[in-house]
Amino acid sequence: MLADWLPQWQQALGILHKRDIQTAAARLGAYVSRGGWVEAVRLGDDCAAIPDGEGYLLLAAEGMWPTLVQEDPWFAGWCSVLVNVSDIYAMGGRPIAVVDALWSDDPDHSAELWAGMRAASQVFDVPIVGGHSNHHSPYQALSVAILGRSRHLITSFDAQPGEVLVLAVNLAGKPHPRYPFWDAATQADPALLRRQLALLPQLAASGLCKAGKDVSMGGILGTTLMLLETSGVGAVLDLDAIPRPTTLAFDTWMLSFPSYGFLLSVPPEQVPALTDHFASAEITCAAIGEVTPGQHLRLRSQGHEVSFWDFTQKKLTGFGCAGN
Repeated sequence: MLADWLPQWQQALGILHKRDIQTAAARLGAYVSRGGWVEAVRLGDDCAAIPDGEGYLLLAAEGMWPTLVQEDPWFAGWCSVLVNVSDIYAMGGRPIAVVDALWSDDPDHSAELWAGMRAASQVFDVPIVGGHSNHHSPYQALSVAILGRSRHLITSFDAQPGEVLVLAVNLAGKPHPRYPFWDAATQADPALLRRQLALLPQLAASGLCKAGKDVSMGGILGTTLMLLETSGVGAVLDLDAIPRPTTLAFDTWMLSFPSYGFLLSVPPEQVPALTDHFASAEITCAAIGEVTPGQHLRLRSQGHEVSFWDFTQKKLTGFGCAGN
């Protein structure tokens, strides 16, 4: 079974989209610096963490998958806010506001995008404060940017060999009928969703975790690769230990966007406290692998272990320490 999944996962659209980021990495390098900033801003994290006083301004943006924008505009609008909010919380921050850029040839279609964005804005208590709209476009497109703030960072640059990879995920949802999305948010209690997200800045402030990423498009596999690449480390992922919904095929789950999912790298002794922390808000949390020296991701299942990715041979995004 593992051998059957390997080529399917390596060529999945979510993974290929991550490789598109190489065009930015090749032109921007690994960091940027500007007079007046206390330190350089590293590129390749969930957000740009810009030093600001005693903390950081967090800045991020997401362009939505065109197929989703065209065929399910309400859900695309919802997700455009959700994925940005998730990026802020993934770095131990709290969101301040979002702006959008919307292109459409049909005001009725854009109305659905707006309805989804407004619904998510209210649920996550993040205002939409401006942006750009164009109703004379030959195509439908949506991009949303977000600003947040953090005092204590969780970053994808700090995973260390010997640490444990932990997945925190909300399994109380349902699969999207057409796309690789696990919807654990649109029908959930807004107060509970906000409490679940607030666990991340609480975690950062406690010092229990300093390294991690949100599980984005590309799913658990794509997110693991990005974390390893930016940290310049390898890992062994135990597929049999990964929490999963019973209503979704495992090979699909590994590449799905889970609505609420965070991959964290922590010292082994912190795992019990981490599990308790997430359980307090009905989030499943489990150790799913270990960080290793080197630049390989290996997958283990039912006593078998195979190489999934070798950064010495192939980049993913091109950001960070690993790869050629």
